[in-house]
Amino acid sequence: MSFTLTKKEKYSLIEVGTEKLDGQVSPELKSLLVMENSKGVTNLVLDMSGARYCDSSGLSAVLVGNRLCNGVQGSFILCGVQEPVMKMITISQLDSILSITPTAQEAEDYLFMNEIEKDLGNE
Repeated sequence: MSFTLTKKEKYSLIEVGTEKLDGQVSPELKSLLVMENSKGVTNLVLDMSGARYCDSSGLSAVLVGNRLCNGVQGSFILCGVQEPVMKMITISQLDSILSITPTAQEAEDYLFMNEIEKDLGNE
């Protein structure tokens, strides 16, 4: 399997276990994202530290995750993005759309801050 799924308290963590996030593995990622969303998971963190390459189909899968989480007022966060993948994200101008943190811990902190802000907004 190209991805590892770990359930956390307020989110699911998906770790990319392959160097290339391309047309070979992106359908697997998309189905994993859709499956988590259908189970009621609203917050997802995608740890990209294992990926050194990402093509348009990989970015498409990432955008599916972002759209699914946004659709349920959740958060979709990328972390551990390596330089070559970050260049692809920047060239595609997705860096202004996606939430990106350096590490999984910072992604979790970001997520909890968003949850607190939502709770305060609902009071």
